[in-house]
Amino acid sequence: MDQSATRLDMLRFARRVIQQQTARQLALLDRWIADEERRERERRRGEERRPPQPDWLIQHGLNHSNTDAVHTGDCWTAAKSGRCRPATRKQALDALRRQVPACIHCRPDTALGIPD
Repeated sequence: MDQSATRLDMLRFARRVIQQQTARQLALLDRWIADEERRERERRRGEERRPPQPDWLIQHGLNHSNTDAVHTGDCWTAAKSGRCRPATRKQALDALRRQVPACIHCRPDTALGIPD
């Protein structure tokens, strides 16, 4: 330590160091906030652009040539399978009339008014 530095000089130096560190930390925090705001805007934009959920889904087999089941648009099992395609009401009714099984969880046959 320089002998000519007074206690007041050291305190002023400490204040400058803290001021610089604080400015850096605030700049870092501001970047984090800006990044999070950007991610939030992108998430909202993605939700706004997402197509509406279909009313009906047709589940296809692994080879896509056969039809495995009919689901309502919000069926949780259809979402898990990943092999479903959106369908119109008419397509769902036609599939059920062709003896394609109705999902036992969401019961599209009941929702479409087809008696057991």
